[in-house]
Order: sequence, then structure tokens, then C-alpha cells
Amino acid sequence: MSLVNAAHGRSEDTSAVHPTGERPHGDRRSIRRIVGAYAALAKPRVIELLLVTTIPAMFLAGRQIPSPWLVLATLVGGTMAAGSANALNCVIDADIDKVMNRTKRRPLVKDSVPRRGALVFGLVMGVASAVVLYFTVNLLSAILAVATILFYIFVYTLGLKRRTSQNVVWGGAAGCMPVVIGWAAVTGTVQWPAFVMFGVIFFWTPPHTWALGMKYRDDYERAGVPMLPVVATAQHVARQIVIYSWVMVAWTLLLLPVTSWLYGTFAILAGGWFLFYAHSLQAAVRRGEETKPMALFHRSNTYLMIVFVALAVDSAIGLPTLGLPF
Repeated sequence: MSLVNAAHGRSEDTSAVHPTGERPHGDRRSIRRIVGAYAALAKPRVIELLLVTTIPAMFLAGRQIPSPWLVLATLVGGTMAAGSANALNCVIDADIDKVMNRTKRRPLVKDSVPRRGALVFGLVMGVASAVVLYFTVNLLSAILAVATILFYIFVYTLGLKRRTSQNVVWGGAAGCMPVVIGWAAVTGTVQWPAFVMFGVIFFWTPPHTWALGMKYRDDYERAGVPMLPVVATAQHVARQIVIYSWVMVAWTLLLLPVTSWLYGTFAILAGGWFLFYAHSLQAAVRRGEETKPMALFHRSNTYLMIVFVALAVDSAIGLPTLGLPF
């Protein structure tokens, strides 16, 4: 019995095998579907943005382009860690995913992957991430990756997500860890610039997630997840988005002592651009006009990418740092 058919509890149909010994196209398509379903558990689009922040952190840590092999090893280990956390999250949240339009196409909801298979996949990915980081990077990066997985599952998913409107504020700390892991991969330590980068993503997460929550408010309410847009007025949510956005932009400037005018210029210009749209959303809410929170959501992704790419380029070029006394 083939592995594919065994996974679905079917007996193997030998009549479907071609005389040449080749497997039928349908069998290959089935394998691709299964692989695709397991890959979807890891939420690759979420991982993509997290990894965009890891590489610049590695550049800044050494103020130069790091070893390509070190970058590759860190990204592979980091991807496995993030995939583990996301897969285990899907297992825990399968009950609410099936009642939300935004998540009803996830593999566990569609029965594309058995629950036990998803659990094993998540656990194996977590162990593999620790092994890869320990043997190819260093012990500290492996410890940080495991701590991130545990925090995301036990503190955010099981502890905060369904209990408080501040779930993404404190639970979002897990999403900040890739920059710390990237820094630790290069230096073997964790120093203050790593915590500043951590803070940038920490303050970026609420505006980013609450904009999404405004769009899918009914989804979260139906699932019983007390996101801020569910339990508070639109005016309050918009005000909180503006407050966190200002803190985020100001926080990016704390990296000026270890960067040059290049990073500072992009941080200020990108910050002003994002603040304009955050205030525009708040103004539309105040006037009772139709809002487009997803526009801010997508711009938040662009903003974060601009800031961290500027950080990487600044470090790679090696321009003199500003060295401001704060």
C-alpha cells in the first residue's frame, strides 16, 4: 500500500499503474496536494515577513554582510521554528478557524490534513529547528527559537488569545523574536540593538493586527475572540492604532547611534508616510465615513519592509554611524 493511499485509508489500486511502471498523474497530484496542505499549516506568508526582519538584524549585528551559510542556516532553522508554532496554533484553533470566513480554508478545517498528522508535523518541525540551529548556528539561537515556540503556543494561543483584548499586544512578542535570533546567530549574545529591533516589531504588531481585526470584526466576534475591534468602538481602536504607530516610528530612531544617515532618512520618511495613513483612518472613523482598514494593513507590511531593508543596506554599505549620545 502506497504512503499516499495509506494516509487516506485506501487500498492501492494496482490497475491504475501504467505498464511502463510509471505512476499515474493523479497519484502525483495527490502527493502535491498533501505536501501543499502541510506547507499551508506553516503559514508561509506569515513566515515570509518575519524572515525579512531576520536578515537585516544579522547585517546590523556585524555591520557587514554575514556569511551566506550562516544566513541560510539561520533562515532554515527560523523557518522551521515559525512553521512549528503556526502548525501547532492551527491544531489548537481548529474549532474557531472553521467558523471564521478568513480561516475556513485552512487544511484542518477542510480535512486536508488529519489532526494527529498536523500535531506531529508541528512537533517535528520544532525539534528540527532546534537541532538545525544548535548544530549549524549556536546554542543561544536554538534556545531562543524553542522559547519562542513555547511562548507562542502556551502564552498567546492557549493563554491570551481567547481571554483578553490585549492578546496581540503581549502575544505579539513571539513575532518579534526573529530579530533577536538573527542577532544571536551572528554575535552569540543579545545586545541592546536587538531589543530595539524587537521593540519596533512589538509596537508595529497592534496597528497591523487591529487593522485586520477591523476588517474581520464579525469573524472574530462569531469565533468568540475578544480582539480590540470586537470589544471596543471603532473610534477607540483607531486612536490606539495612531498611538502605537507614533511610538513605533519614534522607536525606530533609537537605532540611529548604530546606523548612518541613510537608515535615519528612510526611517523618518517611511514613518511619516505610515503615520499619514494611520491618521487618515482615524479621521475617516471620526467622520463616520466608510473606512478601508486593509489599506493600512498592507501599508504596515510595506512600512516594516522599508525600515528593515534600509537597515540591511545601511549595514552592508558600512557608512559611518551617527553615534548619537542616547
